[in-house]
Parts: sequence; structure tokens; C-alpha cells
Amino acid sequence: MTEQSKKIVRKKFFDVSIPLTASKVKLYAINEEELNNRVVNVDMTKNLKGKNVELKAKVIYKDGKLESELVSLIVLPSYIRRTMRRGIDYIEDSFKTSCKDAELIIKPFMITRNHISRNLRKEVRNAARKFLEGYSNIKTTKELFSELMTNKLQRSVSLKVKKIYPLAFCEIRWIEVIGPPIKKKAEEKQSQNIEEAQ
Repeated sequence: MTEQSKKIVRKKFFDVSIPLTASKVKLYAINEEELNNRVVNVDMTKNLKGKNVELKAKVIYKDGKLESELVSLIVLPSYIRRTMRRGIDYIEDSFKTSCKDAELIIKPFMITRNHISRNLRKEVRNAARKFLEGYSNIKTTKELFSELMTNKLQRSVSLKVKKIYPLAFCEIRWIEVIGPPIKKKAEEKQSQNIEEAQ
């Protein structure tokens, strides 16, 4: 095949809408199919009044259209560092839980007003985890991400643990979709076992 007979494939920009944002991102590719499963990062700092947050979404090509689904919402370490000061304790956690349409990893980050005992920190951590597990079970991914961006979920956690110890700062520094909900995964495994038995 000669150089002249080779077809020149030109790339172009495609617009992709990102959930919970008014803007569209432009992605460069040969065609729409090439963008399937590509993960895009969106800086949400301007939208969230200076809070350094990165939103990740995965592009889905379906039925001839480009869509996207939420992957993670991460508060950047630079923002967390600005909240730290002397004379306080910070409480971190990381756990898996499920919402209506996905399995998640949630990483809360809380700062106390003063130094408190290890047992008290443990109580606060456990109370926050229990609340978040129960709360996420009745919400969709989009609802949880939306409530995090409006600070509604953080306020709810803070109010819940206030009975144990009032917080100076409460944030969900990381939330990430890692797969389908646990119940759905169990059903898929059961269905697979039945098929194998037959």
C-alpha cells in the first residue's frame, strides 16, 4: 500500500456532559466509540467557592450517544492542610458501603475543637460511619454526590456526632464508586452458580 492510498484519519472534538455540572468537556478523538470508558477530571474549585475538589466521571458511549457517569469526588490534600492547626485532633476513616445503585468507598475526615481522648475519637468515628452507612443505603450515587457538593451531607454527619463531641470541621474527603451494589453482586453470583450447576 502506497502512502497516497492511505486514508488520513482526522481527530475532532466531542462534547460530553458531566452530571451535576452545567458545563460540557471537550474530548479529542477519532470517533465517539474511542471515548468509551475514558475517565475525565473536572476541577470543581470555582463551582464550590474555593474548595479544592476534583470530580471524576467515566464516559459511556451508548445507543449512539455520549454520556457520562460519576466515578469519584475528592477533596484535594491542599484544602485539608489549610484546616489544620495546633491544639486539635483529627479523625479519619475509610470503609466500603452501598447506595441504591453502586458500591462505594467513603473516607470521612473530621477535626475536633480541642484534644480529646482516644476512646472519644473512636466513638465519633463509629457514629459517623454508622450514620453514613445507613444514609447511603437509601440514596443514589447522584444524590450523594449532589449533597456533598452542597455540604448537606457533611452538616448531617456533624449534627449526628455533636451529641458525642462537637466538631470544628467535617468533610467527606473521598467518595468513589467501585462497582455495582453489594446486593446486586450477590444476585449475579447466585445466578452464575445456578447456571454452572445446570
